[in-house]
Amino acid sequence: MIIEIRKAGFTNKGAELMLCAAMQALQSKYPNAVFTIAPTHHKGDFPYSRYSKKGLYPKAWFWRLGVQWGDFAGVLPRKLREMYGMILDREVDVVVDAAGFAYSDQWGLTHTAELAKAARRWRKRGTKVILLPQAFGPFELPKSKDLVKDFVSNADLIYAREEVSYQYLTEVVGEQDKVKMAPDFTNLVEGVAPAEFDSSNAQIAIVPNRRMIDKTEGSTRDKYVPFLIQATRMLLDRGEKPFLLVHEGEGDLRLAERISEAVGGIPIIREDDPLKIKGILGTCKGSVGSRFHGLVSALSQGVPALATGWSHKYRMLYADYGFEDGMLRVDGPEEELSRALDQITVPEEREKTAAHLQARSQALKDKSRAMWNEVFRSIEN
Repeated sequence: MIIEIRKAGFTNKGAELMLCAAMQALQSKYPNAVFTIAPTHHKGDFPYSRYSKKGLYPKAWFWRLGVQWGDFAGVLPRKLREMYGMILDREVDVVVDAAGFAYSDQWGLTHTAELAKAARRWRKRGTKVILLPQAFGPFELPKSKDLVKDFVSNADLIYAREEVSYQYLTEVVGEQDKVKMAPDFTNLVEGVAPAEFDSSNAQIAIVPNRRMIDKTEGSTRDKYVPFLIQATRMLLDRGEKPFLLVHEGEGDLRLAERISEAVGGIPIIREDDPLKIKGILGTCKGSVGSRFHGLVSALSQGVPALATGWSHKYRMLYADYGFEDGMLRVDGPEEELSRALDQITVPEEREKTAAHLQARSQALKDKSRAMWNEVFRSIEN
């Protein structure tokens, strides 16, 4: 059996964590399966050295001008393709989509249109198509609604990550047995703290996100960095040891450098391995952040994490964990931030919050395990 992991990868640490989570679950169930992924032409996203180390074969796949040029690889002799480990689209038995958040008017029509067109061809070929838990919508453009109807009709199983995404989907296609809800599936992955990480000097992670600048407007955009600076100063005033954790790329690093400089210089940690990032977060007393999977990694380990967000997926994540008070406004009053920081810095408050998060985490992990069992049944039908 050949299984394609789609739309996960190395574009950011959240995407790579989803790749690790999907591979972990599927390999444990199907140890003899061959796994493939479609490299992209974006610089640094899918270097061969990275996906080959994970046991992934490259799939010949390249959309351009509405044409799937990867199909032309089929003219190569089979022996030549096997020499270089190349998989053709027609050879794939199961497509598992782990996009996270791609199918929405917020990102334009490109991703949704590609999925709709690809799902039609997969249905004709008898390829199983499963969309793992992810955020969807909104879908307000007439064209996007048609595309959603198209990919839903040709998929075998679709999971919205939370209620709002489920509503965005079902408003377009209606309620269907194959459209379900399940939480973010990276909650089952165990983190591994790097041996060289000194948790005694880095206890509260500040995790910036450049999307809070380019995906928001007005006071939210302008006050985001000052908000993180204020939170960091308040932590320092309380005798805490905050540090900056870069979850993705140069954009986040630049924000981290601004914040560190503004508060007199605190450590900035960059880690390339998403499992180690999760491991670092697991050692923390708490976190203040805006990277979605950085928040999932903290909350799923019972670490109190305060958040700011730029889409509905953040608010719904905190509803899943019953921790709505952990969602903060960057333009809120100082007293609101101070009360929120109590849940990290006041021992009895932190212990109470951590115990609550651990209980909710176990319930959500049970839902993730149930989701995978449904996926396995769908694959085996």
